[in-house]
Amino acid sequence: MSLEVKVPAVGESITEVTIAKWLKNDGDRVEMDEVIAELESDKATFELPAEAAGILRIIAQEGDTIEVGGVICKIEQNGAAPSAPASAATEAAPAQAAEPAQQAAPAAAAGQAVEMKVPTVGESITEVTIANWLKKDGDFVQMDEVIAELESDKATFELPAEATGTLQIVAQQGDTVEIGGLLCRIVPGGVGNVQANAEANAKQEAATQQVAAQAAAAPSGAQTYASGTPSPAAGKILAERGINAADVQGTGRDGRITKEDAMGAQARPAQPAAAAPAARQEAAAPAATGERNSRREKMSNLRKTVARRLVQVKNETAMLTTFNEVDMKPIMDIRAKYKDKFKEKHEVGLGFMSFFTKAVTVALQEWPAVNAQIDGNEIVYNDFCDVSIAVSAPKGLVVPVIRNAEQLTLDGIEKEVIRLAKKARENKLSIEEMTGGTFTITNGGVFGSMMSTPIINAPQSAILGMHNIVQRPVAINGQVEIRPMMYLALSYDHRIIDGRESVSFLVRVKELLEDPMRLLLGV
Repeated sequence: MSLEVKVPAVGESITEVTIAKWLKNDGDRVEMDEVIAELESDKATFELPAEAAGILRIIAQEGDTIEVGGVICKIEQNGAAPSAPASAATEAAPAQAAEPAQQAAPAAAAGQAVEMKVPTVGESITEVTIANWLKKDGDFVQMDEVIAELESDKATFELPAEATGTLQIVAQQGDTVEIGGLLCRIVPGGVGNVQANAEANAKQEAATQQVAAQAAAAPSGAQTYASGTPSPAAGKILAERGINAADVQGTGRDGRITKEDAMGAQARPAQPAAAAPAARQEAAAPAATGERNSRREKMSNLRKTVARRLVQVKNETAMLTTFNEVDMKPIMDIRAKYKDKFKEKHEVGLGFMSFFTKAVTVALQEWPAVNAQIDGNEIVYNDFCDVSIAVSAPKGLVVPVIRNAEQLTLDGIEKEVIRLAKKARENKLSIEEMTGGTFTITNGGVFGSMMSTPIINAPQSAILGMHNIVQRPVAINGQVEIRPMMYLALSYDHRIIDGRESVSFLVRVKELLEDPMRLLLGV
């Protein structure tokens, strides 16, 4: 069996390393944790230890530059060890011959345990959390079978088994493990042989029969084995909130606790302390009336990353916000007139987001600094518009990207918004779908926000905030009319965007929204 040795993640900003020197030759036998090479990054030199004992097979040569996660070499774990002296072999032979063949066969088949480590899943991701083990410790797993779900600060992804054998779990559910950290081992054969599996299956069948017998003997309406048992998604939510499944009423089939049950569950109030003696009660301060419960929840990786990046943006950018307002009547009139025909033809509803995204892409191309970003001592200008759309997901705020939004029609934008929002709510967004973006739109109006100052989504330089639509009196051609008005807020990095550009950009968006025909005519 051959084990691939890959470039480990050695720092958040390091994406590649150079092989400075091989300390072992191709074909040499190496021991576990023995230093086999020296690697160089743009910041430091570090040693590469062998991840297993065996025969070294070099793939990348000295001087080669390899990306983080790239394969450097392989170690043949079944490689023969150095030959033993003839006398030792002669002495060992009788003992080996005396062993029954039945014992020798499993030992030969077992081989070395395969260590599964956290894979490299993105340039800026340094750790992951074990969201859910789909297999139990001691289970027999097949090659490429999904055994766990891992969570980073950006996405959730599956972990497939790298070998067939018995699973030995090292890191527990809820643990946070760094990239390259050990998650589990898979022992080929081992306790996952046919006999062990048969015993496990027999125990499980006996337990199932016992539960079935109890259910059959129970009166009508009694609980079944599924009663009070959370689904995998529900169990994860309850664990994060510190809520006992016994305190939750399941509404699923046979009383199973669903994801919706877990989302709406509340922790059981703490039991009141025993009453103190009367004399001490009189001396103590008056007790507060009503419930005074509190609870603690571990911050998710996503929440920790959002918190860190927001503070970083506030500290490292010269952020300002400019405001304007938009009369939404023209767009609302268009929607009321054409929404049915639009949905009939394109099989998608006509919403406000498509108009705002289209208007933003036109304005970005006219004011390229708003679509640019700072990289060191340089300004990167983009001739494309990758618009990030802020979406509220169960685990927190995520910002998937609509690629080349300037080339999409209104129906194309609506379909992409729906697709990305659906994946966000199901926690199925990939890292690629949330990476990049040149400008962000966030809509606090769906929650009732009248006005806000959104924070820039770094490394972008600007973000547009939409708000709720309110009927307000405004002056139209010298007359006071009641119109559906929306406040717009543009937060921008003053280091790259001047006041003239920010104000002009927002005014251009306002013009395009208040006269949607401009979007069709390109004026």
